[in-house]
Amino acid sequence: MRTTRRQLFGSLAAAGVYAAQGKDKVTKYIRYRRGSTTAYGILDGDTVREIHGDLFGDRKETGVKIALNDVKVLHPCEPPKILAVGLNYKSHVGDRKPPEHPEIFYKPITALQHPEDSIVIPPAAKNVHYEGELVLVIGKRVRRASLDEARAAIFGVTCGNDVSERDWQGGPEKDLQWWRAKGADTFAPLGPVIVQGLDYGNLLLQTRLNGNVVQKQYTSDLIFDGPAIVSWISQCVTLTPGDVIYTGTPGHTSRMSAGDVVEVDIEGIGVLRNRIAMA
Repeated sequence: MRTTRRQLFGSLAAAGVYAAQGKDKVTKYIRYRRGSTTAYGILDGDTVREIHGDLFGDRKETGVKIALNDVKVLHPCEPPKILAVGLNYKSHVGDRKPPEHPEIFYKPITALQHPEDSIVIPPAAKNVHYEGELVLVIGKRVRRASLDEARAAIFGVTCGNDVSERDWQGGPEKDLQWWRAKGADTFAPLGPVIVQGLDYGNLLLQTRLNGNVVQKQYTSDLIFDGPAIVSWISQCVTLTPGDVIYTGTPGHTSRMSAGDVVEVDIEGIGVLRNRIAMA
């Protein structure tokens, strides 16, 4: 069954459940293109309320309202850098020794991909896997942060897919670095919205391949939570507004092929959907 547009973006009414957990308000921010104009907005059901200014600073609503069906949804921010965490779910580590601290790597900005656009498998790639993940979005400059400072620096969360070529990562064609295994063009789908005010410590994350659930776990299974990850990174690397951090994937992963459809569905956020194509 095809996922409807409303299902892709979740429900603000449902998100209100999380507001009752201690947050004052849940807001969904969207970045979109309409004609030749790219802008940010607040998603309110099937309506986008345009905002002007800095998403991570001074911003205000313009009063313009647009139907969601009339815009092209883009990855929800333009990050200065992309970081990611490996081996960060108990269900993914399995019998291996868990890491003593978050294991961090980079993905290039050129790996970003919009919701609904294709993940393109490079010609030489043979073993490309999905990795459904919760993604942190940084909202303020932070350096050598305490856990409380790190928590305050997290603007919101979104869905991500840390696409990985396993042979290049650790198989027979292993590279010294993960520059192409994790960083090939389109290997970092992101979106569809950034949700602010959501308690992201115990959300259900599901990945579906061609409609079949292939990953299912709560974010409470994370070994290192959001503030711990941000604090750790900030001891050596300054984080700035718009930076995104993929927090790791649960369970097991498997190969994707051209024509497949992969969906990362996180409770309270929405569904990040992409089709697989060959270069």
